[in-house]
Amino acid sequence: MASNVERCEVGVESKLGLVHSATEFYANEAIEALKAGKVIAVPTDTLYGFACDACSSEAVNRIYEIKGRKHTSPLAICVGDVPDIKRYAVTDHLPHGLLDSLLPGPVTVILGRGESSILEKSLNPGLDSIGVRVPDSDFIRIIARGAESALALTSANLSGQPSSVSIKDFENLWEHCAYVYDGGVLPAGRAGSTVVDLTKPGKYRILRPGSAEEETVAILEKYSLLEEAASG
Repeated sequence: MASNVERCEVGVESKLGLVHSATEFYANEAIEALKAGKVIAVPTDTLYGFACDACSSEAVNRIYEIKGRKHTSPLAICVGDVPDIKRYAVTDHLPHGLLDSLLPGPVTVILGRGESSILEKSLNPGLDSIGVRVPDSDFIRIIARGAESALALTSANLSGQPSSVSIKDFENLWEHCAYVYDGGVLPAGRAGSTVVDLTKPGKYRILRPGSAEEETVAILEKYSLLEEAASG
């Protein structure tokens, strides 16, 4: 009986060893894990997400395996600061100041990848666009800066299951992560980020209402963008 209890306690300890607070104290540890091609779980300004180096095809494949997600479902990327976006996506056609008005915040902007993007071709193969996030969340932005690469980012849950607003929501997946960073219960609900397609000059299209649709549309229209008519 005692041996069963001991085994249980060891299991709990090893599991808890993965979990650290999402504070700057643990940022270097997270950065090293990302540079080593590992997957980590982090809080954002909307949901908890799995993150890895977007330029590591092995790490990206690992995220798909963890989520049980088809490779035809694209991943977004996260960068530390708005000026970093132009390294990975085409922004020349956007009104000056638009991205700084939308981001950081709970918005995913869909942009063209362009020929000059330094993203690995293995990320979302066959797609000429990429979803980009700059979350209004200190921890993930610190580690994105430190990793000196875009992070592939997707919600921390099995594909098709409810999104996670606390680390307990995806406890069954902790073992697949190098570390799980706890930022408490996130207040934004489970709607996720608002996804807006900005690939066409002067136009926008909301692909997912998310948690900030009203504010996002107000900013887009302030910059004189017109809503693109739905196809079909």
